[in-house]
Amino acid sequence: MTNSFNARTTLKVGTRDYQYFSLKALDGAFKIARLPYSYKILLENLLRHEDGLNTTRADIEALAGADLKKLPAKDINFTPARVILQDFTGVPCVVDLAAMRDAITKLGGNAAKVNPLCPVELVIDHSVMIDHYGSKQALDLNAKVEFERNAERYTFLRWGQEALQNFKAVPPDTGIVHQVNIEYLARVVFEKDGLLYPDSCFGTDSHTTMVNGIGVLGWGVGGIEAEAAMLGQPSSMLMPEVIGVRVTGRLAEGATATDLVLTVTEMLRKRGVVEKFVEFFGPGLANLAASDRNTIANMGPEYGATCGIFPIDEETLNYLRLTGRSDEQIAIVKAYAQAQGMWWTPDAPEAEYTDVLHLDLGSIQPSLAGPKRPQDRVLLSDVKANFRKAFEAEQKARPSKGPAQVTDRGQTFTLKDGAVVIAAITSCTNTSNPSVLIGAGLLARKARALGLTTQPWVKTSLAPGSKVVTDYLAKAGLIDDLEYLGFHVVAYGCTTCIGNSGPLNEPIGKAIVDNTLSVSAVLSGNRNFEGRVHQDVRMNYLASPPLVVAYALAGSTDIDLTKEPIGRSKDGKDVFLKDIWPSNAEIQAAVAQAVTAELYKKSYADVLKGDARWQGIQVTKSETYGWDDNSTYVQNPPYFQGMTMTPPGIQPIKGARCLAVLGDSITTDHISPAGDIKKDGPAGQYLMAHGVQRADFNSFGSRRGNHEVMMRGTFANTRIRNAMTPGVEGGVSRYLGDGTDGAVEPIYDVAMKYATKQVPLVVLAGKEYGTGSSRDWAAKGTFLLGVKAVISESFERIHRANLVGMGVLPLNFVDGQNAASLGLDGTEVFDFEGLTEGASEVTVNARKADGTVVCFKARVRINTPMEWSYYQHGGVLQYMLRQMAAA
Repeated sequence: MTNSFNARTTLKVGTRDYQYFSLKALDGAFKIARLPYSYKILLENLLRHEDGLNTTRADIEALAGADLKKLPAKDINFTPARVILQDFTGVPCVVDLAAMRDAITKLGGNAAKVNPLCPVELVIDHSVMIDHYGSKQALDLNAKVEFERNAERYTFLRWGQEALQNFKAVPPDTGIVHQVNIEYLARVVFEKDGLLYPDSCFGTDSHTTMVNGIGVLGWGVGGIEAEAAMLGQPSSMLMPEVIGVRVTGRLAEGATATDLVLTVTEMLRKRGVVEKFVEFFGPGLANLAASDRNTIANMGPEYGATCGIFPIDEETLNYLRLTGRSDEQIAIVKAYAQAQGMWWTPDAPEAEYTDVLHLDLGSIQPSLAGPKRPQDRVLLSDVKANFRKAFEAEQKARPSKGPAQVTDRGQTFTLKDGAVVIAAITSCTNTSNPSVLIGAGLLARKARALGLTTQPWVKTSLAPGSKVVTDYLAKAGLIDDLEYLGFHVVAYGCTTCIGNSGPLNEPIGKAIVDNTLSVSAVLSGNRNFEGRVHQDVRMNYLASPPLVVAYALAGSTDIDLTKEPIGRSKDGKDVFLKDIWPSNAEIQAAVAQAVTAELYKKSYADVLKGDARWQGIQVTKSETYGWDDNSTYVQNPPYFQGMTMTPPGIQPIKGARCLAVLGDSITTDHISPAGDIKKDGPAGQYLMAHGVQRADFNSFGSRRGNHEVMMRGTFANTRIRNAMTPGVEGGVSRYLGDGTDGAVEPIYDVAMKYATKQVPLVVLAGKEYGTGSSRDWAAKGTFLLGVKAVISESFERIHRANLVGMGVLPLNFVDGQNAASLGLDGTEVFDFEGLTEGASEVTVNARKADGTVVCFKARVRINTPMEWSYYQHGGVLQYMLRQMAAA
């Protein structure tokens, strides 16, 4: 590649010479040292990819000379070093690549051209569910069921591993993608053919940001954008604002990294950091272990940022050393970071930021978040009042008939509102952090010694993000104590955090439904959106692993654990949380003794090998995939049907009908659920019509390789509320194309009625539309239902990009307006005027049944010239396919 700054130079590390693109080549004209750490990574990326076409000298100069206080609306390209996938979102990526191989052949191209050009690593972690718990056999039993349910998908991934270059799959029951990323996959500094450059990654999971904790710039993207990156397409983005968080002090006694990240999430959500970078700096970094940084970085999507990054420093190297990276790699990381001005020390000059917030670690207090959003932090002392307030609100819509007498597993007990029916130590957010895992084990040991036991209605689980967790808990002698309280290892995967909590015991589930009880889940995850953890659990609280164990003992969120006893000891005395809470010194001593580099090296020695089940999958290597028309898991998607080499251009949207009028904070879980498939819904009916028994439905997430299932599941969340069907909860709408008021029907059925008459559809929504995960099916399903435009008050970053990537027009109401203020109720017919390339806004004419017209402006959220190209091609996949076929 051409580099007009002559930035390529030599760096000697040990006895070897490497090449790199030096930022110092820009020092004469620009003050590079003042730039945030994240901007230095973006700048190096531009320098390395300068070609005079996609990346120009002007792009480099704009970023190098940027005034962070007054950024221009300029787009730049970013090309990640690698792509990571998880199986729920990764399977559809590989499905799309297989479909593109078929399609490029029909266009006269070469199927072998559809191949990743950068390293792509998929970790299978999203499929395992907690069908079994509370026994030593649970781990093996859940894995067995997982393989039985997902044999088709896993066979397909094995085909991909054989057919595609630069593609690796980490087998099931190994760990969670983000934890495997920070503990094993992340390079921090990449080396390829003697050239050094910063490690960076896109991931098809929003919590890809976790790797920011060790200085790697990465974030979650939809599968569509990930596929573009795999195939060498740079990602276009506006120069981001960077919000600096100046960290001071140290965590107080009893405060955990979980308390810290929940506080950060609350603080940054209030500030507003959507589509912005967040960067942590300041003297307090010296008091934050890398594992604590990883926890903070993990929840970037919850506080809304594109990334939440920490610089490289001595603590980064300590973590790389602990997790078994080679001495050679660690030396490269240090030498490169120092040479590029990316090395942080406590006395380093502070960079310039768009804005600076302050975080005093000493102010962090024990907290939970809930009951429905991760940014709604609640002090531990306020949880009881918080639950009661939420419970009172629930009573207006669904009055409780509790309490209920229940007999389960030989015990009879009273199940009340507020009962904790799920207590899950889950998620890479916290299971990647030895301090909180060891803390949970020590709390369990103290509770066991006093004779405390878990309440009989609580479904308990321990699902670590890597096998090394089990190894160090065993070395610390804490496994037996956790198992005594029911926290047996059930899986090495995401489980409860993504809604794979599995069924509640039948008597308990029946009592909840029959008595409309408002029960709770307490989990060490990162999300607690309505309907996500379990469809029958209304109140969901995020908490540290030690607090998860504590609430399993208490059995209720209708309790103040700071004042009320958690239980009674074997000699009849009240036991309080403070009596069993381990000190910081106890935790640190146990971590130092049990958590070693040898355990990490042993755990990851054969990470790609898999168990006997994985090794037993037989596949035939072939250039194109042999689609099975009878498969209910993997089908050839329709995106390229009838496609020619000529792009369709911008198509007018006239005579559109509204499919849904939605409120604020509609998540991608609402739009495209990942969990249970209802028997009586369109997706369930499709599966039964294809011979699938109810017990074998699996989840929506596992069926993402089949568009027929997924489009039927779009907007099918049981908790979604469409204002077009007041008083009815769930994925329903009304067909208004026949002059009647329309009966309430599943959204899929309504959309298909409009499709038969070729009527385009729109969706109206409130603030933060598409918040949550990166799942591309929230956009793919929207497209397949026939939706041509989504008009919201605001979008979350990833979902907006995914809509563009699928050829769906994202629009925002102008400031201060929304559907309600304009008097829109979804019965209107919509015409869009002024939609031309580069348009900043369009005029929308909404014609009501009485002939009156509501005319309003909407802001076009196609942000860059490249996105306009995608939109005119009908989507990014079609754009790339035409480029490859033309080449």
